[in-house]
Amino acid sequence: MKTAYQSIAAYITKDGSLIRELMHPTTHKNAKQSLAQAIIPIGVRTQLHRHIHSEEIYHVTSGQGRMTLAGEIFDVSPGDTLCINPGVAHCIENIGDRELVILCCCAPAYSHDDTELLE
Repeated sequence: MKTAYQSIAAYITKDGSLIRELMHPTTHKNAKQSLAQAIIPIGVRTQLHRHIHSEEIYHVTSGQGRMTLAGEIFDVSPGDTLCINPGVAHCIENIGDRELVILCCCAPAYSHDDTELLE
């Protein structure tokens, strides 16, 4: 299966990220995971949230961010990869001078229903 970036509409998730679902079971009929590109504008922080069932992997592709993960706060930059276990509170802030772009893989696949806002 192949998708084309230009044909994928972006939308805003519950946490405030601008997301493009590059591959998702509900749209593309893959089996168990989703892959999305998240864009966080300059100066924006996503809402603190957690996913009850999904494990997420973030891979930063451009920009500079400040990650809050299970109460720890640290900076991230291109090439950094993070694992966010189910149930762990997290958010990310763009602290750079251009968009923060992250590839996000979720297993099981991302669902608004699995996202619990914590603020």
